[in-house]
Amino acid sequence: MKGVALAAILLVAFMLGCCGIVVANPPIVPPVQYEQFCEAQKISGTGVIDVSTSIVDKKIALEYYNVMSGDGDIELDQENAYSQNADKLKRNVTGVNGSDKVGLNLFESTKLTYSGATPLVGGKYLHSKEFYGGIGAEIQEMFAVNEMEKEQTSFFTSTTPFEQIYGIAPEDLGKALNCAGRNTDMVDGLMRTSEGVYIPTHVIGLDTKNSFNGTWGTDATWHKIFYKDIKAHEMFTGKFEAEKLLKFHEYPVPEKERQPCEGIDC
Repeated sequence: MKGVALAAILLVAFMLGCCGIVVANPPIVPPVQYEQFCEAQKISGTGVIDVSTSIVDKKIALEYYNVMSGDGDIELDQENAYSQNADKLKRNVTGVNGSDKVGLNLFESTKLTYSGATPLVGGKYLHSKEFYGGIGAEIQEMFAVNEMEKEQTSFFTSTTPFEQIYGIAPEDLGKALNCAGRNTDMVDGLMRTSEGVYIPTHVIGLDTKNSFNGTWGTDATWHKIFYKDIKAHEMFTGKFEAEKLLKFHEYPVPEKERQPCEGIDC
């Protein structure tokens, strides 16, 4: 095993010496002195509701807003976690890499139940801002509902592994990825932390299960100047149940897919 690891290190060192290509849109290098934020809350009660969280970080090309207000009965269990170093924020995300643990710059989890004569009005906005080194993708959720039961996760990553499994400096990782080319095993190794946790740069997404009475919808766009425009829009008014995954992913590692009965002798 040590021999394999040493061979991998020597191969990467060779690639760094022989390859002069620069990645056009490399993953963002996390700051040495990184910043973090965490907010976790559980709320149950009746009355006026006013909840909002916003995170804007130009260093990692992140814009995130989450707001809602209403007057009624609510149960809310929510976590907002953010780290400029994706090695430090590790979560199991259903919509990423077969739900195995991954490193993220932003993770938001919500379990919400609401009912009231006054609609609960709110929305969420996630943006990987191209101008600051992101991929130019954005996801928006909007709702005005008298009843809602929702489970939802939002996730975002744009940075490289800080302590990389092959010991490559974050500043050199873009060059190593280009040298690895279509060798997906090598690329997969380069995108893992020293603990083996996968960093899915660049990824932005929202995964939701939702039952509601009112209006709920999503907009998603991915724009790259001169050559890419992807748009998706949905809006529903009435009584609905919805299950939805929205995700943009721009790094060349095939994600795992869970098979039915995986790990079980059927």
